[in-house]
Amino acid sequence: QVQLVESGGGLVQPGGSLKLSCVASGSSFSLDTMAWYRQAPGRRRELVASITNAGYTNYADSVKGRFTISIDSSVNRADLQMDTIIPADTAVYYCNIKAYTLTPVGRLPAPDTYWGQGTQVTVSS
Repeated sequence: QVQLVESGGGLVQPGGSLKLSCVASGSSFSLDTMAWYRQAPGRRRELVASITNAGYTNYADSVKGRFTISIDSSVNRADLQMDTIIPADTAVYYCNIKAYTLTPVGRLPAPDTYWGQGTQVTVSS
């Protein structure tokens, strides 16, 4: 089983910066992908950014050029650096990982998906 702990949310002014962090812990797993999603009131949860264990990244169009996702696989940590924040970025941000369970005979063929509890980001002057 994998547990995710998120940190870094809060209140920020438009144009400001914020960094979210997510650390995965547990036993016998191998990270495949870490990602951040967000859900604003009345809206569906959407992908913000993702990064593979090899460092390949993907961003929502709305955050390209403003947000940067990074991964430290040695400590199973992903950070989301949020710059030039705008009011539309207000949402609950969720960490998401896909990880393979490791068994004594090897890695299971498909990764499992895990979610964090969410951290609130509010953009307001």
